[in-house]
Amino acid sequence: MSIEQAMHSQIFLTYLTIVGGLLIFAGSVLGILYLIGKDVSGPARTYRGWIMMIPIVLGTIFLGREATIIGVVLLAIIGFKEFARATGLYEDWWMTGTVYLAIAILGIVSFIPDPRLDQQGWYGFFMALPVFVIAAILLIPILRNRAKGQLQKVALAILGFIYFGWMFMHLGFLANTPNAYGYLLYLVFAVEINDIAAFTFGKIFGKRKLREEISPNKTMAGSVGAITVSLALPWLLWFSFPQFQPIHLILTGIIVGVGGQLGDLVISYIKRDIGIKDMGATIKGHGGILDRVDSMIFVAPIFFHMVRWFHGIG
Repeated sequence: MSIEQAMHSQIFLTYLTIVGGLLIFAGSVLGILYLIGKDVSGPARTYRGWIMMIPIVLGTIFLGREATIIGVVLLAIIGFKEFARATGLYEDWWMTGTVYLAIAILGIVSFIPDPRLDQQGWYGFFMALPVFVIAAILLIPILRNRAKGQLQKVALAILGFIYFGWMFMHLGFLANTPNAYGYLLYLVFAVEINDIAAFTFGKIFGKRKLREEISPNKTMAGSVGAITVSLALPWLLWFSFPQFQPIHLILTGIIVGVGGQLGDLVISYIKRDIGIKDMGATIKGHGGILDRVDSMIFVAPIFFHMVRWFHGIG
């Protein structure tokens, strides 16, 4: 991945055209609705959020492999910070500092080459790192000679690293693969389409709640609609991974359709348990970073290992 490769990548240029066209279409629809007197204040806030986010995402990928890995590291750090603030872990700098350092190391390991193999990214160390990080977190109470109240902090720190750090960082490691543009752009695009489909089908057809105690607005119709759209999308965007066979397209649809919703539901029950609506207010109209990337946290590692199993990553 590099600026020169992006400029000559048919996959990158095609996604640029698709996303640009969708933004123009959505903006035109909002404009027409506004002119005929409809209240579009809510959708307009969301649209302005997309106008801000999309250039950043595409621009980061355009800048190349290094920028993409750094960008995912920053998202992971900000996401964990939101989680730590919401749960109260942020007050303990031994725990949060260790997780920040571990996420940074994940970025370094994703960046440097494997010393034993001729490939970008030290995959073996990336996969083994959770063992060392969990051990380090478990040792913090011993080093501080503390016992009372430490179990909850240790559990939150481990969860924060594994879920918001290690699992999410699989997205950054995909920048090392030969088909990085296809994988990264497809996942970013498909996960957001999955979210939009769930919302749209839920609004139109939704009656029966999916998990009302966790996310009252989610419906069975929205879930089925999102999975249906996600199963169709790999076939429509097959150019993203021309080496995929039909079974891989089906698996990709299932991973995005089901995994995206599971990631969203996990963040929902965390927020509901601690009594907050959003993890933050970083993105106007969208909430915090975690509220925007939560659907990717299950999808990225499962898709990564599906690709590695069938096609390799080097």
